[in-house]
Amino acid sequence: MPDLEHTLQGRDLGFLRIVAGTWGLELNAPDAATALPGVVQGILEHADFAEVIEALPQDAKNVLHSLMQNEGHILWAAFIRKFGEVRRMGSARRDRERPDLKPASAAEVLWYRGLIGRAFLTFSPDDEPQEYAYIPDDLLPLMPTLSSDTPPPLGRPASPVESAHPTLASDRILDDACTLLAALRLKMDEDELASLSFGSASLDALKGILQAARLLDYDGLPHPERTRAFLEAPRGEALAQLAQAWMEDKYFNELRLLPGLKFEGDWTNDPLRTRQVILGLVGQIPENRWWSLPAFVTAIHEQQPDFQRPAGDYDSWFIRQESSGSFLRGFSAWDDVDGALVRFLICGPMHWLGLLDLAAPELGAPPTALRLSRWAAALWNHTPPDDLPAENAPLQVNSDGRIILSSLTPRAVRYQVARFCHWNGEKTTDGKPGLPHPVEYHYRITPASLERAKAQGLRPSQLLGLLRRHSESPLPPSIIQALERWENAGTQARIEQVVILRVASPEILSVLRKTRAARFLGDALNETTILLRPGTEDQVLNALAESGYFAEIDRLGESGQKD
Repeated sequence: MPDLEHTLQGRDLGFLRIVAGTWGLELNAPDAATALPGVVQGILEHADFAEVIEALPQDAKNVLHSLMQNEGHILWAAFIRKFGEVRRMGSARRDRERPDLKPASAAEVLWYRGLIGRAFLTFSPDDEPQEYAYIPDDLLPLMPTLSSDTPPPLGRPASPVESAHPTLASDRILDDACTLLAALRLKMDEDELASLSFGSASLDALKGILQAARLLDYDGLPHPERTRAFLEAPRGEALAQLAQAWMEDKYFNELRLLPGLKFEGDWTNDPLRTRQVILGLVGQIPENRWWSLPAFVTAIHEQQPDFQRPAGDYDSWFIRQESSGSFLRGFSAWDDVDGALVRFLICGPMHWLGLLDLAAPELGAPPTALRLSRWAAALWNHTPPDDLPAENAPLQVNSDGRIILSSLTPRAVRYQVARFCHWNGEKTTDGKPGLPHPVEYHYRITPASLERAKAQGLRPSQLLGLLRRHSESPLPPSIIQALERWENAGTQARIEQVVILRVASPEILSVLRKTRAARFLGDALNETTILLRPGTEDQVLNALAESGYFAEIDRLGESGQKD
């Protein structure tokens, strides 16, 4: 790791004056290059070095203790997630605001004392350099033994059985959000919305996250400008936007989303405070280590059971269990309500939004282990993860009107395609165990979907232009012709279910036209075959019987045999 001189090298004279001042050193040098050796020597040879460290605020000593426990260095993203950011500011702002006197975090306390640095480091010839927070190399031997008042994480590490089958965090929620935004823009009814696929998230939960991100207006419809910006943003930025919105929203109420429970009465809870408590407890779990979910929930039950009930009130919330109809009241119902909420927060939003990996003892079993994901440090600090794939995959247009898009086709393109097409579901493709499977989204161009698009002011020529720009190959001529003809003339063919009446001779139809059933007759196909209005079969049978002709209804089932 760099030593103190290299850590402070490149800092301006004002910064060095601040560092010198925190150590009680006099600094009269005219420039930074002249000042640097004196500051370094003054710190390294300070007679009361240990006393200065011991006099630090406890939270700053906690930071040094953690660094020393990790051989003097911690990945920068993980460091600022745990201990707070070091604000970036120019010399003028720094000298005006004096962050050394009013630090925003424990990290800033140490930064302006020269006790920590930030640099890209590598500890193995085979590793790529990564950004670390570190204690300068020549300060480490001088550090006194420090104790930490940071409480240990709740629970225990997961056993190999509990973490046997991992499910890594994914950005699938971005694709689900696109599906739902398109469906809401089309004003699908509840039955149509229920037919959509949203991975693990429920429809209500996903809608709540979109509302938290202010992507929906007061009528529950996509806000045009915000939706466009969200769909056009790189995947990392979009995921960070959803995660931050959820973390900070005071209306998204996870308790009310717990399955199997009914909520009655006018009592209220504080979902934001509850969420922040659980986020804080999860944030204490060690990096890169599977942690037992049952043990974590049990530890909360034993040590912080009132995390969502500050007054310890377990009797005034009217919550009923749907299966039994009984009320869940009193501390004895903690696991069914409060414990269930902890598990839902971890296995629900925190996993959906990319913060946590989960694992189970066997495939398909409920999760029994959690781990901070590779994106957790960035998302906790509201910054985009930097390793999400680009959305640059083309779409595929088939000659029968089917359109197939992948999860890496730009979301903005899929949103627009969905406005012209009928939803035909999704299909997962092969993936490695524990990794999210790629998804294909299937749509079909139909007269009804084009009519719905027309009602929103959209034209087939717009769809043609969109498909030409993003198709992996030239469009089938039949699709081009069909869309151009539809724009000029509308639907040119229709498939309908009809009822046919066949008679033995033309005279029977002549007799039938003179009865009260004549109004049920449609177009004649030939002299002995005519169409009937569906649902009028019994009236026509009666009219034929009254005219002296017996008839029967020939209904064919799926097997093709008479019923």
